[in-house]
Amino acid sequence: MGLGVCIVLIAVGAVLTFASDWQLEGVNLDLVGLILMAVGIIGTAVYTSILRRRRVVVPPVAPTVTEDERRGLH
Repeated sequence: MGLGVCIVLIAVGAVLTFASDWQLEGVNLDLVGLILMAVGIIGTAVYTSILRRRRVVVPPVAPTVTEDERRGLH
């Protein structure tokens, strides 16, 4: 799941929970909205932890040059 999908899940869940007054027989839309928001939040947390792990950059180590190597003496 990408970050965009997680945000969409949170938004749809919030709309179902807080902004709708629809009634479906046998389906509790408030609970469905809460579940969608929870899945979106968990997905966002997992995505950011994976992204943080991927972006760890190790700085390159500069080679050590001795005075003899600069003069061409080995």
